[in-house]
Amino acid sequence: MNAKTNGILVFTSLVVILLVLVFTAKQGLPEPDAQSVGYASDTVEAQVVEILEEGTTQMGKITQAYQIVKIRILDGDYQNETLQIDHGKRQLRPDGFTLKLHDHVLVTVGVSPEGKLEAYFVDYVRRQSLLILVGIFIIGSFLISGWKGLRSVLSIGISLVVILYYIMPRILAGDDPILASLIGSVLFLALTQYLIYGWTLKTQLALAGITGSVIVTGFLSVWFVNYAYLSGFGDENAMYLMQAAGNINIRNLLVASIIIGTLGVLDDLVIGQSSAVIELHIANPALSFRQRFTSAMNIGRDHVAATVNTLVLAYLGASMSMFLLFSINQVNLGSMLNIDYIAEEIVRSLVGTLGLFTAVPITTFLACLAVNTPERIKKLTRIFGPLTDSTHRH
Repeated sequence: MNAKTNGILVFTSLVVILLVLVFTAKQGLPEPDAQSVGYASDTVEAQVVEILEEGTTQMGKITQAYQIVKIRILDGDYQNETLQIDHGKRQLRPDGFTLKLHDHVLVTVGVSPEGKLEAYFVDYVRRQSLLILVGIFIIGSFLISGWKGLRSVLSIGISLVVILYYIMPRILAGDDPILASLIGSVLFLALTQYLIYGWTLKTQLALAGITGSVIVTGFLSVWFVNYAYLSGFGDENAMYLMQAAGNINIRNLLVASIIIGTLGVLDDLVIGQSSAVIELHIANPALSFRQRFTSAMNIGRDHVAATVNTLVLAYLGASMSMFLLFSINQVNLGSMLNIDYIAEEIVRSLVGTLGLFTAVPITTFLACLAVNTPERIKKLTRIFGPLTDSTHRH
């Protein structure tokens, strides 16, 4: 069989495996709990039909604007009922957010002890704005990267399907979170890599580099989660999860989250490294193994340095409110770092970054080894496809 046939068979097999796993993933799941997470069960969608009153009110030390509006219930047991709600009169509301005619909101509806039907503002409906953003994202991907950009968007969908419909159901059914995450990760990584970059030697080298780095990251995660006495309960959601489904190993769930969180960055890094090695070979096939490895490592070091900086800034930006709260309360730095949630994030970030550090030399070494001699290239490309998807250059 030629390389193209191999690629079709492998990709088809992976799709079949994915479908089988998704369709069987919910076996053994516990019965759904009647508890509501997020919005209450009596939360329904409504539309603003009239602005009745606007003014300002005092909420402790804060003076804020308020509104009283008339709404029409759009679903649920009280569909088409017209009620009044206040927005900002009994709860703090963000500055600059004012209800307008025809806005869609979420409200809770119920009958008071006096038998009167009442509604209370809960949240804004964000569906339309999010759909528009997704549309802009897809268009932007196509304009910048063409069909490869659209394939990358589709690969995001595949990753979400695996996480939502295989990994999560298996964890809820009592499977070990690390094992479920590793199986699911290998599956969606292989599918997405082949979908975006095709059946090429570059793709195979990237997958090999990711596999090696994930093994290192997994060992480091298990070691430091245990060494730092992390229980996984630093996030309050873990406590709710334990109450709702007591058969989950929360500590292993923390390890699994570290592995999955690292994969997204590993994907970018290893593809960059394998591509760099192959481009160096194409530009100058006469380079020795040592010269090619050294040049590619220089590229990789710059990439890792930029990636680490990005990860740190992203974490600090997402945690700004928490750090401000600690600053206001003058929490000692040593005490702050010892808090479960902070310690978990430190281990998550540093272990993930160590995984990135290992990805560069592993991928670079494998790629340099693959293109070291014309005979080896010919043998490997016969099985694993052309060097890259830009075959017109070779």
